[in-house]
Amino acid sequence: MAPGFYVIREFSNGLRFGEASPELMNSTMEADGGWASEKWNFLLIDSTRNWRNMTHPFSPAMIEKYVLKVTQELKLQPRQVAATAMLLEEGATVPFIARYRKERTGELDEVQITSIRDRLEQLVELDKRRESIVSSLEERKLLTEELKAKIDGAETLATLEDIYLPFRPKKRTKATVAKERGLEPLADILWAQDATTDPVAEAAPFVDAAKEVPDAEAALAGARDIIAERINDDAEVRAKLRDLYLTKGVLKSKVALGKEEEGAKFKDYFDWSEPAATAPSHRILAIRRGESEGFLYSRLTPPEEDALTIVENLFVRGKSPAAEQVRLAAQDCYKRLLGFAMEAEARIFFKKKADEEAIRVFAENLRELLLASPLGQKTMLAIDPGFRTGCKVVVLDRQGKLLENEVIYPEKSTREQVEAAEVLHSLVKKHHIEAIAIGNGTASRETEAFIRKIKLPTSIPVVVVNESGASIYSASEVAREEFPNHDITVRGAVSIGRRLMDPLAELVKIDPKSIGVGQYQHDVDQNALKRSLDDIVISCVNNVGVELNTASKHLLSYVSGLNSRTAASIVEHRDANGPFKSRKELLKVANLGPKAFEQAAGFLRIRDGEDPLDASAVHPERYELLNNIARDIGATVSELLKDGVKRNKIDLKKYVTDDVGLPTLNDIMQELAKPGRDPRQQFEAFSFADGVEKLEQLQPGMKLPGIVTNVTAFGAFVDIGVHQDGLVHISQLSDQFVKNPADVVKVGQKVHVTVMEVDLARKRVGLSMKSKPEAAPARKPGEKRQEGNSRDVDRHRSGNRGGGGGGFGQVDWFTAAMNKKH
Repeated sequence: MAPGFYVIREFSNGLRFGEASPELMNSTMEADGGWASEKWNFLLIDSTRNWRNMTHPFSPAMIEKYVLKVTQELKLQPRQVAATAMLLEEGATVPFIARYRKERTGELDEVQITSIRDRLEQLVELDKRRESIVSSLEERKLLTEELKAKIDGAETLATLEDIYLPFRPKKRTKATVAKERGLEPLADILWAQDATTDPVAEAAPFVDAAKEVPDAEAALAGARDIIAERINDDAEVRAKLRDLYLTKGVLKSKVALGKEEEGAKFKDYFDWSEPAATAPSHRILAIRRGESEGFLYSRLTPPEEDALTIVENLFVRGKSPAAEQVRLAAQDCYKRLLGFAMEAEARIFFKKKADEEAIRVFAENLRELLLASPLGQKTMLAIDPGFRTGCKVVVLDRQGKLLENEVIYPEKSTREQVEAAEVLHSLVKKHHIEAIAIGNGTASRETEAFIRKIKLPTSIPVVVVNESGASIYSASEVAREEFPNHDITVRGAVSIGRRLMDPLAELVKIDPKSIGVGQYQHDVDQNALKRSLDDIVISCVNNVGVELNTASKHLLSYVSGLNSRTAASIVEHRDANGPFKSRKELLKVANLGPKAFEQAAGFLRIRDGEDPLDASAVHPERYELLNNIARDIGATVSELLKDGVKRNKIDLKKYVTDDVGLPTLNDIMQELAKPGRDPRQQFEAFSFADGVEKLEQLQPGMKLPGIVTNVTAFGAFVDIGVHQDGLVHISQLSDQFVKNPADVVKVGQKVHVTVMEVDLARKRVGLSMKSKPEAAPARKPGEKRQEGNSRDVDRHRSGNRGGGGGGFGQVDWFTAAMNKKH
């Protein structure tokens, strides 16, 4: 392919590629090397540019293959996929493409763009492996035109590896030993399956004691080993068996010998069997965990007769003596080679499928947690409650800066309770406290009761805050850097207060895996999990927008186009030069070039800056357009921001160009109406039921308020204020049939539940959200509290949510003393 520009055109029956005409070049080409037309179905490509970091310039054939493949799989238009691919190659981020390049992509959303990105990367990796295989075969002089065509036509990694398998350098096998003994000619004779062949007679000449072939049967056995390896290397049989394992494979698990008592938590799986294709992700992951911990062993196999039928039908012809030898070899191949290989592949396949579902659930939960309603900038008193070590109290200013910290012991003597109350009253008065945050860990309900009984101003909201992950933050390098002179208890209390102010800004400092809103998150592919969760954090941060002059470097690092280095440079520049007055000042920041500015600027906000548009999501590249629009109707941009009547005079169609369409213009108008709007919901205070603070106080039939803390494939966990989350089984989520719990509930959602059952011994609570609750069905295997939930580990293994003995039992009778003082 000669260097130059080529055009992809979309027709009803597919794509066509060819050189771009001078007329097309002159009328449509832009300097960036690629251009997608909204009016015409084509994309212009510069063939000299490397695509997706490939080692060679992309060709029309490669583009056609990638674009059409992704188009068909994702049910999108070729132009959309091709345009997105070009933008990604140019270094654009997913949030930037979704927000500011709608015309080029046909208004694809972040999910679609991410899917295109991921699939393109998979295809690139597939081609890299393809190239590696071709190179290996060429070096060994094994590549033929027919083999090259098969390799080029392979659409999956499994198919590609099946084709390559016969040519892979092999370890010493039974077949190689048989070949060394000169038995391959005998294998060829049997393989032909001639009806007149006498296997024993044909084997006689191959008997040779010196070669360790003592008799005819030994010769035939060696020949069968060679045939078995041939069958094992056959791509067609592997494809058919792979399909059988994936469609009819049965997952079975048994308890390991002598592990019945020690592995009791996996007792549901001591004798378990179900079709792998329909097994829920949490069940597959639970069995794998039990296996990895040594309590279970499992197999994943289809009916053996079905597998043998496939193998024999492909390779055995007739019922001659030679055919019977091939039949024996085929059976041996399946039981010794193919069966184990296919089982390993199937286990990997279903593990990946389970991982994807678990990661999807975790990502959905994380998004809801990150986008939880912020209380906003308030002078905050935050408490990390505790019994033995006391309650850690901190005061934060409206920007979350630590002003003061104390430790109180309201659970001890009356004197210390009075002292604790006096400390709190003093801090509230001294700092004009506007809100109180209490962590939901140990002694949470007791601390809340204490706070409410010491008669602080009723105008101050008291909010119980999910502290999951706060302990991780307090011991992290991030926290040590921020508070080098304070211990982890103070840092934890600060995190609780800040999380109430702005959950997103605080949670980005914590490894998402530590937040504890997933299922079996420690068992899934950690690289895939990290990428998915990072995508969610990036999406949420850019969806909300970031205040440039107050954001931490950790929050800034998730902004489109920025990274930890450029985020640190922004903070250093801000500290040295004072607040940014305009977005364009970002170009003065070290390590931040024009491309990073383009990608980041629209997601950064400057309140009360020189240009009012800097407080909005309008991208600086559209400021000139907006100034022209304002001038055309005899107004200023500032007036457009304030005056809806003037905005209504704008005829958007007049400003549509090839570069700016109605989607972008409508976005701009929405920003003018509500500049810098926060997409998160308004904060609403929540309170648990009074007088219900311990598991022992629960009774079936009680109706209680609660907050959803985790959504899984089999239901939702709900905090009802008793130091132990209850489970609303999927069958109890709604009066209607529920296929996916996430369709009904979200993490952080406030709900009302009915207590169905209480198991004090196992610390389990069954709940229902039905209007007319009925007895829940027996819990299916795997539908239990997840070990991976860090909040559960903290709360139940270490007793971190208190309750029961050791509580603030003396609060009631010391209240009289407090009433006299306040």
